[in-house]
Amino acid sequence: MEILGATLRICVDDLETAVPFYERLAGGTALRFERGGVSVAAVGCFLLMSGPPAELEVLRKVAATIAVKDVDETHAVLTELGAHIVAGPIASPAGRNLIALHPDGMVYEYVDRRA
Repeated sequence: MEILGATLRICVDDLETAVPFYERLAGGTALRFERGGVSVAAVGCFLLMSGPPAELEVLRKVAATIAVKDVDETHAVLTELGAHIVAGPIASPAGRNLIALHPDGMVYEYVDRRA
């Protein structure tokens, strides 16, 4: 399993106010999309999310998004190591992903860039 990087997940009250700050900080333009009633802006190593409080409560439980070369391989490795796969692998606007609960209680999203 190859880890390519990590993205910090940030829940914000007002995405429109937060995006320009993070675009300037990261030196790039945000990629925006919607998922399950949540507005998302990905810029640099930051993933900004805004939406209904109930949705954000769930999203806050995921510590980080980890980019991997292959979600299927990651699924196999995580399962072998005793992690519980909470969701996925499924297709998302950012790539295929899965959510895993590690044996230590931490929850992470793993994503690849496959179509």
